[in-house]
Amino acid sequence: MECSYNSNAVEIEVIKVNGSESKIKNEQVVTERALTVYLNGQEFVTMVYSPGHEKELVTGFLALEGIIKRPDQLVKFSYDMQEGLAWADTAEKSILGETLFLKRYMTSCCGKGRTSFYFANDARLAQKIDNPLQITSKDVSYYINLMEEKSELFRRTGGVHGGALASDGQLQYFAFDIGRHNVLDKLYGQAFLEGIDISRKIIVFSGRISSEILIKTAKMGCPILIGVSAPTDLALDLAKELGITVIGFARQERMNLYTHPERIIISEERSF
Repeated sequence: MECSYNSNAVEIEVIKVNGSESKIKNEQVVTERALTVYLNGQEFVTMVYSPGHEKELVTGFLALEGIIKRPDQLVKFSYDMQEGLAWADTAEKSILGETLFLKRYMTSCCGKGRTSFYFANDARLAQKIDNPLQITSKDVSYYINLMEEKSELFRRTGGVHGGALASDGQLQYFAFDIGRHNVLDKLYGQAFLEGIDISRKIIVFSGRISSEILIKTAKMGCPILIGVSAPTDLALDLAKELGITVIGFARQERMNLYTHPERIIISEERSF
């Protein structure tokens, strides 16, 4: 039997097996929904996500794709959670970002460099970060612990990723979602709508650091990305090129520094 727990999870009956023994138990399973976004009246994209922060999710996505550059360019937003539909109207009806969305980035160049980008919008919008921000290794551990304390839905379901924008010993924004990329869209959407400069913020992230996550970090302008899991080789190639410090497997006092380690001061002391 299934019964609703809240909008983020449902409780279901499962058979738990341990060796030759089994028992029936209720467990919580994370909620998954689809949201189809209509941009200026035209179907644009369907996002599979965790319910909550719909406006921030869509706004962050549109901003990171270059569809909007300022909050006032999103002139209208509404959504119907029951139908899984959202409508976003922008001040400009035909712009480059919309035209290039999901178009492959093709070049005659050989080797590394901008050819590492799969999509035209990514190559156009991801700029190299030249930011002297520094934190200590103790700061990294502290932020990871803060994020774990906030990850209550993950503890109940094991089914979501979490992420935060951090600075000065605090998590300014926190978001969770079944989609890793959605987490960053929600974080950026919150900061974007509030007009917050995140160039000196740090991203703390629970998922694997793929090239998609790295590119979103670059578009957001964050110089340091802390993850509790592994990066991919393409993500690290891009991080080197784009000037982003990538930290992986950050747990307790341990971590791997992969790229631009000059931003991390190895210390037992926090900087705040």
